Amino acid sequence: MTGIRLKAYSAAAAVVALDRLTKWVVETRVSMADSRSVIPGFFDIVRTENRGVAFGLFNESTFEWRTALVSVAAVVVVSAIIWRARQLDPLSLWGFALVLGGAAGNLYDRILSGRVTDFLDFYIRDYHWPAFNAADSALVVGCGLLLLGMVRPQRQAANVP
Repeated sequence: MTGIRLKAYSAAAAVVALDRLTKWVVETRVSMADSRSVIPGFFDIVRTENRGVAFGLFNESTFEWRTALVSVAAVVVVSAIIWRARQLDPLSLWGFALVLGGAAGNLYDRILSGRVTDFLDFYIRDYHWPAFNAADSALVVGCGLLLLGMVRPQRQAANVP
C-alpha cells in the first residue's frame, strides 16, 4: 500500500473514531428533550435519532426490513469505495477516504442499534437544516472533493513519440 493510500485509510479511520466519540458524548450528556444553544439563533446541539437515510428520509417508514436494506446498501457502497480507491488521483482519494469514514461511521450505528444519532442543528429563524452528525459532515465534504476532482481539468502526458 502506498504512503498516500495508507494516510487516506487512516483519515477514514479517524473520521469513524471522531464520529463515535462525538455521538457517545451526545448520547451520554444530552437527553432527547434537551437543546443546548451554541450560537443563539443559528446553531444548537440537540439529540435526535434517525432510523431512515440521509436527512431523515424514510425515518417514519414501518417497512420491517428498512434497517437491513439500508445496512446492506451501505456495505455495498463501502466495498465499492475500497475497491475503487486503488486507481484514484490524490484529490479523489481524499474524497473517497472521507466518504468511506462517514459511511462506515453511520453503518456501525445502523448495525449496532438500527438508528443513527444526529446532533448538529443549524437554523435561521424558522428554517432548520435537518440535524446531522460528524459522519454526515465527512460524507458531504468527501462528495465535494469528488465533484471537484471530476470538474477540474486533468493533466495529460505530453504526446511524445
